[in-house]
Amino acid sequence: MAIRKEQVITALTHVLHPEYEKDLITLDLIQDLIVQEKYISFTLELPSENKPLAADLKKQCTEAVHKFVDKEAVLDITVGINISKKRELDGDDAAPQPQQQNAGQQQPVLPGVKNIIAVASGKGGVGKSTVAANLAVALSKAGHSVGLLDTDIYGPSVPTMFGVTERPNITTDKKLVPIYKHGVHLVSMGFLVDTDQAMIWRGPMVTSAVKQFMQEVKWGELDYLVLDLPPGTGDIQLTIVQTVPLTAAVIVSTPQTVALDDARKGVAMFGKVDVPVLGIIENMAYFTPPDMPEKKYYIFGKHGARKLAQKLEVPFLGEVALQENIRETSDSGTPVVEAQPDSPAAKSFLQIGERVKNALITLNKDPEKIEINIRP
Repeated sequence: MAIRKEQVITALTHVLHPEYEKDLITLDLIQDLIVQEKYISFTLELPSENKPLAADLKKQCTEAVHKFVDKEAVLDITVGINISKKRELDGDDAAPQPQQQNAGQQQPVLPGVKNIIAVASGKGGVGKSTVAANLAVALSKAGHSVGLLDTDIYGPSVPTMFGVTERPNITTDKKLVPIYKHGVHLVSMGFLVDTDQAMIWRGPMVTSAVKQFMQEVKWGELDYLVLDLPPGTGDIQLTIVQTVPLTAAVIVSTPQTVALDDARKGVAMFGKVDVPVLGIIENMAYFTPPDMPEKKYYIFGKHGARKLAQKLEVPFLGEVALQENIRETSDSGTPVVEAQPDSPAAKSFLQIGERVKNALITLNKDPEKIEINIRP
């Protein structure tokens, strides 16, 4: 029988915090509770760092669930520190000392990263991950230090596109070390799970994983961190863009109407969270047969994303043709920008990378101004 969330909450009322002498539920120290069949996940949010206490409370929580709910339950408990809770639990009259105030100040997320770029699409199947991978390599080839974070927990593409089969290393302070390949520092959930394992996770679990990739990965100093977002504009996507301190976003679409309708939603989503949109990239813009390079067949429509960019008054960053070598190089584990840098496809991505870089330079100087004019 599946476990219900109410059963878990009731069980956790039997676990007391020794300092405050109240249970964890009453103290509101249990966050992001997810219950799925016999799998239980939540964050134990403590007001201060205390590793022995955290370990003891985790043990008590596990024992309480096994005793009062189901002895076969599987618990995944993450410990978080929220120092603002201390004032709340101690009462408003307990004014913290200056040292405590300093300790309570939030540390900046990814302090060594200068620019964080989200690559998004309103729907799947438009080549967002292909664009993200080649954009990252293009920026690296321009002489920059670049990271690529695959936040598509359900369908990670980075392992295949970069030909990564090994597991990442862990430092002595338990930080994940990105895998470095083709000039890019890579992190993906696909590095940590088997290729045939389905990730059946709800929204808060996905958000928690992305937060860990932000805070528990040794990214180091980067000029650009490219985020390959999950397709769509739902709650998961919105939560991720609100969690991560994005510099700007790029929208990927094909020229066809059904994709453009969703691309419009993508631009609107970033507008809601005040993230600048650098522009729209039109992928699969046309097909050119290898034996007739002068021919262009507009299979999905002509200049649809370009026209949408004009309508929405956002920049148009360029177009990428539908070419077999893009698919072949991605499947073989080397993005086309690295595998065939002189090909027309690679030149398109390199040009887009240069435009993204210039747009970010302009944006960082004047947040109100992003101008990229490209003739049809």
